[in-house]
Amino acid sequence: MTRAGQGKVVFEGPLFSKHFDTNRIVRIYLPSSYERDRSRRFPVLYLHDGQNAFTTVGTNVAFGWGNWELDKTADALCAARKMQEVIMVAVDCSAERYLDYRGPAYRYPDAELKEMKRPPPAPADNSRYEKYTQFLIEELKPKIDCEYRTLPDAANTGVMGSSLGGLCSLALAWEHPEAFGKAASLSGAFQVERTNFLSNVLRAYRGNPKPIRIYLDSGTMDFTGGDDGRNNTEAVATQLRRIGWKQGGGLEHFVDLKPLTEAELEKTGLRPDKWKEARLSQHNEFYWRLRAWRALVFLFPPK
Repeated sequence: MTRAGQGKVVFEGPLFSKHFDTNRIVRIYLPSSYERDRSRRFPVLYLHDGQNAFTTVGTNVAFGWGNWELDKTADALCAARKMQEVIMVAVDCSAERYLDYRGPAYRYPDAELKEMKRPPPAPADNSRYEKYTQFLIEELKPKIDCEYRTLPDAANTGVMGSSLGGLCSLALAWEHPEAFGKAASLSGAFQVERTNFLSNVLRAYRGNPKPIRIYLDSGTMDFTGGDDGRNNTEAVATQLRRIGWKQGGGLEHFVDLKPLTEAELEKTGLRPDKWKEARLSQHNEFYWRLRAWRALVFLFPPK
């Protein structure tokens, strides 16, 4: 039973996409006031990797790291009046997650491709990413705006994800600020495609800041022995500040400097068999679950 002051996931099922010519699984969360106040409209946050977004998917998803608990986190933040109530729409990833989420593809020179022992998937082919963009903007968003009481303007519409989904979120808002006026990237995979979005999109940009509120974060280590995208994320933040974004204004950049100790992990409810890796890597749903509140509060501050 839903308690007073608690939102709920009201739909989890397929939505046919004409752009993909197949179903995409969509999950929809409504805030606690949605049914009580029938005259009120709400901002909307679109989420990638929806199969990991809400508590309804269980605690052992994502290879045992668990779900993001975004419904639970949003309920607590709204009850504490630290964020606005929002509708959240989560889209499950597909088998072509990399191609859907990678953003603008790097154009490899033909000579370089010929020398590669393992060429990248679909080099310079943006068709899957473009279809995903069209699905979100031309199919999903109009359906949500029609069937639910939303605030449909860009200033009240956000997109959020982690890793590749983080890169995708920023790229979508950058390319379509008329649709998404808020973007959050947690541990964004800005290294993919030869850092194409950072190197060839942001660094080349000489215009004014776009009307986008942007949240960026990372940890300091990951399972590959890397830095959880810290250096590239800091470089993205640097470019955004060069263009004109202000830290604490339209930009929030956070670095989670210290992985949890075993004593701290014991208090979190994370499965004990994941503790060793959690001490060595912050690139997983467990840490994104812990950090997501920062993005929600920044993107949707209370009015």
